[in-house]
Amino acid sequence: MSWFKKTAILVSVFMLLSLIALVPDTPAAAQEGERPFSFPFAGPPGPSTWLMGQAYGNTTFAYRQRLGDYRMGQGLHFGIDISARCGTPVLAIYDGVVAGIDNIYKYGAAPHNIIVNHPNGYASMYGHLLERPRLPIGTPVKRGQQIGLSGDPDETCYSRPHLHLEIGDQMHTIAYNPLNLVDMDFDTIALSSGGGGRGYQRNLDDPRQWQNPYDQPDTLFGGPVLNSFARPWPP
Repeated sequence: MSWFKKTAILVSVFMLLSLIALVPDTPAAAQEGERPFSFPFAGPPGPSTWLMGQAYGNTTFAYRQRLGDYRMGQGLHFGIDISARCGTPVLAIYDGVVAGIDNIYKYGAAPHNIIVNHPNGYASMYGHLLERPRLPIGTPVKRGQQIGLSGDPDETCYSRPHLHLEIGDQMHTIAYNPLNLVDMDFDTIALSSGGGGRGYQRNLDDPRQWQNPYDQPDTLFGGPVLNSFARPWPP
């Protein structure tokens, strides 16, 4: 083999290894059953603090919007909605670094959002914030630190004020179920839920599919819609 061919092969191998090194490690906590993250609001649930709004996954609301707002999320609600008054302090759920501010085109969740990358391979996104977060990109944050204020996607503060929380990989290709990753008693919270779309859409051809809040499928952004059922219930 000529020196030129050997050099070309070595360069190709080096470039491939360099690209692999740029891809973040796959988060392991979801597979191990750990819940490494804390809740983004302080205090217990209640009418004067916060209530669980819409869960992650194949909710009835997401099903109705599967070809609209949630099409790029495979027809699923790819986060959790936590109902709270406008201006409620939003807390970082884990140590990390601010990786994005108000990237509405890529992440949605208007009018304002903030993205934090975490050292365990995950990223968290906090959407529908009241105002532009004041932390510059690259700012280190600690778990429990205030990083924003909750708002309303309709910018009215009486229509549907809530925080949209997503947990995914740092390439923003996959969203995971926060109920499996946040250290919170969601079973108890569900009893005092304060939002619509809490139930799950049924597929009458497989009526037990995705009816458990904890076994909802991961979301592959841009992947095919998963829940266009031939016989849905509610119809």
